[in-house]
Amino acid sequence: MEGNDNFGGKEYFGGNAGLEGLETINNLDLLNHTIKEQKGVVLYFSNEACSVCKVLKPRVKELVDEAYPHMKLYYIDTQNSPLIAGQHRVFTIPTILIFFEGREHTRLSRNIGMHQLEEAISRPYQMVFED
Repeated sequence: MEGNDNFGGKEYFGGNAGLEGLETINNLDLLNHTIKEQKGVVLYFSNEACSVCKVLKPRVKELVDEAYPHMKLYYIDTQNSPLIAGQHRVFTIPTILIFFEGREHTRLSRNIGMHQLEEAISRPYQMVFED
């Protein structure tokens, strides 16, 4: 999907400025559709005021891009999309939600280690994509 397509007549992708190339979703209907239709989704909840998030974000992108190429990674700015954050019960940042086959599999918040994230994705990824 291109950067500013419409879903239900509304703009649903935001800009990517300063997000290290992460695709931004700012429409709840699109997000729900994306989670339902894609086999594997990683949601990165953050905002531009979070300095820890800015350091972690490119590392998460690199891990997903290199180790889990069938997963889709999306950024949700909690300040610009409070409805999405509320619907997914995200009240602290950074928070990473991992979905497989439409269901939330793992939720990681605050002090997130890359090894912890890799362990959370590895086994279910193999079951979904490599069987």
